[in-house]
Order: sequence, then C-alpha cells, then structure tokens
Amino acid sequence: MTEIVMSQTPPILHGPSEKEKKYDRQLRLWAANGQAALESANLLLVNSGTGGVGIETLKNLVLPGIGRFAIYDEAIVSEADLGLNFFLDEDSLGEARSQSLAAHLLELNPEVQGAWYPNEEGVTDLQSLLATSPVFTAIMYAHPILPEQLSLLETYGQLHKTPLVAIHSAGFYSYFKISLPGAFPIVDTHPDETATTDLRLLSPWPELVEFAKGMTKDIDTLDAYEHGHLPYVTILLHYLDHWKESHGGVCPSTYKEKIELRKIIQAAARTDNAEGGEENFEEAAAAVLKTVVPPSLPSGLREVFEYEPKEAIEERSSFWIIADAIKLFYAKHRALPLRGNVPDMKAQSKVYIQLQNIYKTKARRDATEVLEAAQALAPGRHFDPAEVELFCKNAPFVKLINATGGGGSASPGSADRLREVTAQEFTNDESTEVTLAPLSLVPVYLALQATSHVVSASADDILAGIAKAVPGANENERVIGAAREVARAEGGELHNIAALTGGMVAQELIKIITKQYIPIDNTCIFDGIESRCQVLRL
Repeated sequence: MTEIVMSQTPPILHGPSEKEKKYDRQLRLWAANGQAALESANLLLVNSGTGGVGIETLKNLVLPGIGRFAIYDEAIVSEADLGLNFFLDEDSLGEARSQSLAAHLLELNPEVQGAWYPNEEGVTDLQSLLATSPVFTAIMYAHPILPEQLSLLETYGQLHKTPLVAIHSAGFYSYFKISLPGAFPIVDTHPDETATTDLRLLSPWPELVEFAKGMTKDIDTLDAYEHGHLPYVTILLHYLDHWKESHGGVCPSTYKEKIELRKIIQAAARTDNAEGGEENFEEAAAAVLKTVVPPSLPSGLREVFEYEPKEAIEERSSFWIIADAIKLFYAKHRALPLRGNVPDMKAQSKVYIQLQNIYKTKARRDATEVLEAAQALAPGRHFDPAEVELFCKNAPFVKLINATGGGGSASPGSADRLREVTAQEFTNDESTEVTLAPLSLVPVYLALQATSHVVSASADDILAGIAKAVPGANENERVIGAAREVARAEGGELHNIAALTGGMVAQELIKIITKQYIPIDNTCIFDGIESRCQVLRL
C-alpha cells in the first residue's frame, strides 16, 4: 500500500470569503481598494418633496456596501407617500419619513449603518446635524429644498471640501448636478486596454535593443518554427533599423512612409508553410500605424501639468507632488514613465515572458525615478510606492475634473454661466436640421430649476422664474412646453423616472467615492418623454 507522506500533501486552498462572494461582481469593477473606499464612506441625504429619487439613489449605494448613511427628512409619512415610494408601507403612516426609510434601507444590507433625522436625541434641525456628525464624504439633496437649508449645505461643502449632488425629478423630467470642491483629479480612469499599448519602438532602451537584436540577428536563416514565433516587437525593431539605415537614420513619420514599412514587413513573411503565411508578421504589419509613433503628452495630463493649485491643501496633496515629479521626468526624458504592459502576441512562452520582464523592469525603474523625484520635492514626506506606481502606469489617462471654466468666460454654477450655455444651446438648436444633432435639453433644466424651492407652480410662474434667471428664454417654444410639463406634474415623481435617475446618480457617486472611472462634469439632464440624456457644464 502506498504510504501518504503528509509533508508532501498540497496546502489547503482557501476559497473566497463570504464578503468576496457577496460583492464578487463589483469587485471586478473597482477592486478591493475601491470597495474599501465605499465601506469607509459616510453619506448624507437631505430628502424633501415627494422623496422618491433621493431614496432610489441611496438604495443603489446601500446595496454595494457604503459604510454609513444618514437621512434628514422633516416629512411625516402620509397616504400619498405610499403610492410612490417602495420603501414605505401602511405601518409607516404617521411616522417620521426618515425613520421608516432608514429602517427599510438597512434591511437591504446588514453590513451598512444608517441613521435618521430629525430625531428625539437632540438633533432637531439640519444645522445641528451638520455640526455634530462626523465629516460627510458626500451630500445629496433632493429638490425642492428650502433656500436656507441649501445655503447651509453649500457652506458645509466649501468648508469640508465635500462634494454636493443636487437631484430633481418631476413627472417625466429629471436632472442631477454634481458640485465638486475645486479640482478633482482621477488617476485610475480604467482606460480601454486597446489604448494602453506603449512599446516605445522609436526610443527603445538598451535592454530591449539587445533582446531584439539577439532574436533577429540571423532572421533569414532561422528555422520555420522560430521564424514564425518571433514576437512582433522584435520584428518591428529589426525592420525599423533597416529603414533607418536606408533613410539617413530617420524613422518613418508620415502615413505614406509607414505604409511602405508595412509592405516591407509583409514581404518578409514566409509563405512556404502549411498556413500559407506567418501570424507574427501579420501582427507586426498591423501594428505599424498604432505603435510606430513618437511619445507625446496627452491633453488630460497637459491640463494637470499646467494647473496651479489654488489652495494650500491642494499643494500638500500627494497627487500634486507626484504630478510635479512626473512633469520633471517628462522634461528630462521627453517621454512619460513606461506603463510596462505588453499586448498578447504570437511567441514562444519563455520568449514572451522574457519580453514582459524587460518592459516591467523598465516600468519599475521609471517609477522609482519618479518616487525619488517626489521625495526630493517634499523632503521628509512619505510616499506610498504603490500610489506612485499607479500614477506612473495611468499617467497618459489621468483626468482633472472641475479644473477650468469649461469654455466661456463665466465660472460653473454662476448665473452668467447658465445664460452663456443656454444661449449657445439655443444657437446650436437652430442648425439641427443641418447637423442632425438632437435638440438641447436645457429647456428641461430651466423648467425644473424654476421649481427648485417650491413643490409645484403654474406654467406662468415657472416661465416668470426662467425669465428672471435667463432673460428671453421664457419666449422659446420648447422652454414653454417644458414649463407646462413640469407644471402638469405638480411636483409629483414617477417611480420609473426616479429609479432610473437614482441609478445614474449612485453610479456617479461611486466614481467620486472610489476615485475610479470618470464622473460627469457637471450636470446630467434626463427627458423621459424622448428617453435621452444630455450632459452640460452649467
């Protein structure tokens, strides 16, 4: 009988934890660090009006596991609430609406903590809630809201650098507007993998040059198997050298020259095999236009380099110090730190791994240089190497939200900005028959904004409010139609519109909390009649 030697048995493989099973799909989107950011978030919803869209938003944040939420809602549950809010039932009648909503939301995810206000524990108004609660990660508020409450939230947002999200839903229309406290950089933007290839073929470093020459020095005498498994990176470097020898040391730069190089590579492929061609040479020829390009500075990163932090808290941020370090790196090398990834290609496994290691080693070396530059810029400051490495890897795709005025002379959020954008949108609408572009949804925004502080209003009152905000806009036929539709809704919400809008708001808030992907900048308007959205910077 064969004796089982315990020391030779493989270790027990531990499967995913219960939390990993529960959040499996979303962890694939924003990974463990994104989930950790969600679980440490503390959100406030100031609910008012019919209260549907705010709760739908919060529902979509409780399900993925935010850490804590608070609901401030002064309303008492009435019969009318039961017909439009799935988180209220007959047992809720006569109770504080915030209490019933919080209790039902907490049933969705027992790992989330929640609180409701005003309550009997001393927090009787919004001002005392803001003064006594831990700092909120983000604040959502649903229109219509009292002007004095909105003023409190705006002051709090500026003081604590807290993002504010306004949400308004009435009838078939809705919008939400994100107000970020200053410039908001996103490093982990999750670019499309096809856009991340950076092989540095026009500026190869010594190790890559040596590797390529070693692979292709006897390229014409290689046997069929080795010739058909040369990585296309080495093929391109080999024929680029040949090109430079016959063109005075200059690489192909025009489209015509690159097509000529591609034909040279295609002609070098062997056809005396069973397949009638070589896949690696086909890959090399196909990659010429995409990879034979000089390093450049993407517009998003250029905006980061040119931005001047407005406040001391920004200057001390590790983001801006690392950005300055990468700026120094670019000035020195005329290229960004190497990303280090190698696309899939036909090659022998051991050769492909070798090539991967060459790129990864160079990427680590570049990241180390950036780290040392950051430490030199801020002596005594500790920088997480993983943060620097992530920045280096994603440098070409970094996005700065809310950094500039977004075109025009007026700053976002101002009355002048709204007038500028409205005038431009109306001008664009005049040429839609030629451009075939959809008509602007700014009339929807204007009509909803006119009821930001009242539950309902007549069409005449809405148009009068629009005329005050944007003189002359009240005479536009589409604005008049939007005003009538909002007046017809009488402040009521349709649950399907509220649910859809709540899903969109939650998605954008997750981007802000995790600092992953690119959030909208800054207003999203939805027309449920035509079933379409438009994003404007208002």
